[in-house]
Amino acid sequence: MDYPKIANKRVLVTGGAGFIGSNLCEDLLKYDNEVICLDNFSTGYYRNIKDFIDHPKFTLIVGDIRKIEDCRKAVEGMDLVLHEAAMGSVPRSINDPLTTNSVNIDGFLNMLVAVRDAKVERMVYAASSSTYGDSETLPKVEDVIGKPLSPYAVTKYVNELYAHVFALNYGMELIGLRYFNVFGRRQDPNGAYAAVIPLFVKQLMKHESPVINGDGTNSRDFTYIDNVIQMNHLAATTTNAEAISQVFNTAYGERTTLNELIQYLIEYLSGMNPQITNVKILHNPKRVGDIPHSLANIDKARNLLGYNPRYSMKQGLKEAVHWYWINL
Repeated sequence: MDYPKIANKRVLVTGGAGFIGSNLCEDLLKYDNEVICLDNFSTGYYRNIKDFIDHPKFTLIVGDIRKIEDCRKAVEGMDLVLHEAAMGSVPRSINDPLTTNSVNIDGFLNMLVAVRDAKVERMVYAASSSTYGDSETLPKVEDVIGKPLSPYAVTKYVNELYAHVFALNYGMELIGLRYFNVFGRRQDPNGAYAAVIPLFVKQLMKHESPVINGDGTNSRDFTYIDNVIQMNHLAATTTNAEAISQVFNTAYGERTTLNELIQYLIEYLSGMNPQITNVKILHNPKRVGDIPHSLANIDKARNLLGYNPRYSMKQGLKEAVHWYWINL
């Protein structure tokens, strides 16, 4: 089940020391690309890139997308930009909307201007399923969205609007990927805004009780990192004119409740430590800004990009659990 790859290009990955960005950098180096990573290490980590920091085709630029001069320096001579840099997390955006807005909107606009002026062939950017907001329609289809439920969601929707008008007015090739709850190796299990899967894995491994917000019936389209890498390759290499300047759901296309997720994690981890089956699960009240259910329709990506996700949620979860078991 192979797919077209980005190869022999000069590629800038913004946020390249982050979870998704570092995985993209590592993968791009397999195909003889020259990879430039731009990161200010606000949420990225040196440990994410240490395995390939000395690779002859890898370059790290420590810089900030909120500074237009850093963006201009980074895009110089690039064939392609994969824009992953962002201030993620719904709760963080509720606690600090100013920083979220500054990074996600001002920084995104800086990148668009830099890419335009440098005449880069194409930019693929990280959009978000949070854009669907209060829309109750399931599964989520790209052209049916609701009103945003958090500052983070507002910023990611504004990114799509800016990309649309820049494509319209400047003829740029811009493709957005609406990520749905991405998980996998290198996703940080620590800190106040840790994503649910690495956090639960860390807690279960320590025999600490994971805390589910709500009754556990909330569901998500959990999406393994390798499917996201696949979509970035497809979006970056597509020659289908219909796919240019579009936004695509980037997901597996199935939903899993938090209660089911916990049971899968206990099942996979108890194979390595049977005591984990005894860990008690706790519940907290529902969290502000959370959407109850998320499920992607991936037909548009299938039809226009030839996307056929390589990893199911459970396959990816087994891979992720194994990685955390070795690395935590």
